[in-house]
Amino acid sequence: MASHRSSGGDPTRTLELLWREATPAKGQRGPKQTLTVDAVVAAAVELADAEGLDAVTMRALAGKLGIAPMGLYTYVPGRAELLDLMLDALYAGMARRKPKARDWRSRLEAVAHDNRDLFTAHAWLADVSTTRPPLGPGQLSKYEYELCAFEDSGLGDVEQDAALTFVLGFVESCARAASDQRATQLESKMSEEAWWQAHAPLLSRMSDPERYPTAARVGTAAGVAHGAAYNPEYAFRFGLERVLDGLAALVEKPPPRKRRPRTAP
Repeated sequence: MASHRSSGGDPTRTLELLWREATPAKGQRGPKQTLTVDAVVAAAVELADAEGLDAVTMRALAGKLGIAPMGLYTYVPGRAELLDLMLDALYAGMARRKPKARDWRSRLEAVAHDNRDLFTAHAWLADVSTTRPPLGPGQLSKYEYELCAFEDSGLGDVEQDAALTFVLGFVESCARAASDQRATQLESKMSEEAWWQAHAPLLSRMSDPERYPTAARVGTAAGVAHGAAYNPEYAFRFGLERVLDGLAALVEKPPPRKRRPRTAP
């Protein structure tokens, strides 16, 4: 479950900053600005990448920038607005890979990988709920690019939005699972493979194949194949194919037959 959420700050100030239209309030006092909003956001992203999102406090960020904590508030009103700026900056700079082919499926597969790469490069993104996304230029350009994947799919506008949400939701769930796995490994100081190997004797005694024949057979096969109970890379590749197969069934579904009007006898 995400521990942070976007769009938690003042909507007006946030949108002004996202579109770089914010101006100091009339008569506002404070230190003279020596940085830019872009520099503040870039430093915040660097801090989050290095130490996690919880480490991005106004005081810590001010220290990283070499300014007084109160001076930081002349650029952003608070941490909530800063988070939206960080998200939008990443969306604007998100790499976009070349699809394998020109069809909708290849383009959508590229979109999924683009988003997964973003989560991989910035692991803290998995801790942010974007149910209410920051509607900045980065978010909107990302949305525009992703919707273009459906150009020749024949899906209606509402279906395109729902299909994109479906794909991005899958990517996000995989990113959160991978993030949880990394956190577990750091806390236990053991890789998944090492942990399962260490506990294999106990698990083999508890998993009675006579009592749980299917679970024992399938679990053993998966463990041998992946060296652990969960393999993020395999889960993503397997799941993405199934997601795209499901959307293909929707795209290829014939349109409903129109009923002929009944004629009077």
